[in-house]
Amino acid sequence: MVEIIRPRVEGTVEVGPLLDRRLSFAEFGAPSGRTVLWLHGTPGARRQIPPEAREFAVREGLRVIGIDRPGIGLSTPHVYERFGDFAADIAIVADRLGIDEMAVVGLSGGGPYTLALAEHLSGLVTVAGVLGGVAPTRGVEAIDGGLMALGRRVAPLVKVGRTSVGAGLTQAVRLIKPAAGPILDVYGRVSPRGDRELLARPEFKQMFLDDLLTGSRRQFSAPFSDILLFAKEWDFALGQVPAPVVWWHGDADHIVPLRHGEHCVELLPRAELRVISGESHLGGLGVAEEVLSTVLDVWDGRIIV
Repeated sequence: MVEIIRPRVEGTVEVGPLLDRRLSFAEFGAPSGRTVLWLHGTPGARRQIPPEAREFAVREGLRVIGIDRPGIGLSTPHVYERFGDFAADIAIVADRLGIDEMAVVGLSGGGPYTLALAEHLSGLVTVAGVLGGVAPTRGVEAIDGGLMALGRRVAPLVKVGRTSVGAGLTQAVRLIKPAAGPILDVYGRVSPRGDRELLARPEFKQMFLDDLLTGSRRQFSAPFSDILLFAKEWDFALGQVPAPVVWWHGDADHIVPLRHGEHCVELLPRAELRVISGESHLGGLGVAEEVLSTVLDVWDGRIIV
């Protein structure tokens, strides 16, 4: 088994208006370094941070923090009615962890949450990075197609059966734990070339397995909560996001089409699109060092977006 850098510390923070819920987190790198909040995809959990990002954090003295969204890992199950509610929770997390400035990076389903933080917490977020992020599916900024077109159609069913399906999926993940490695291999073989090559790398396979099995050990309802929120009209406009955004997107993405990334970048006031040639949905994870070095360059003004 390949050894990857383990979290330096993990814990939970009480959140919500009554502080009656909690979000769990995992930290990598330097405790006193500048902070990058890394938001996992759908599905995913707090350890879905690429090995190269973990190594970069240690080498460059960066503090990289992964957050479990509600219903995954040790985070309390909860369905956000609006992205602003998630932002309010993250503001509490930042305060408890002593963060007064941060960059935010989000993969796939973490993309909308990343953009929401850049808008709702504009005084806290200096720069945002999006890796193949989900685009709006309703409202004047919506775009059709991709997997979220299906998600929008099944959202009413998800709303009714979210709890029972989530419990069943949690149990299923526990049962298949001994075969998780071979199952991931099968998924890799039927994926597009870019994702297949990434999943064939031992360190990435180990990261995905560790993240999946750690995050789903107790519960696995977060993906359904994501779908419900993504299927609504967002409570912020892309055109009003004040922070600079760098958007990486594979030109062979089979889950969130490249045109979705192009669409969002056109609407964002300060944004740059970086197309990853030949890569699919997970391509952004494969350029994690570039992602982190770029957001730092934008933060410091060496790159103007």
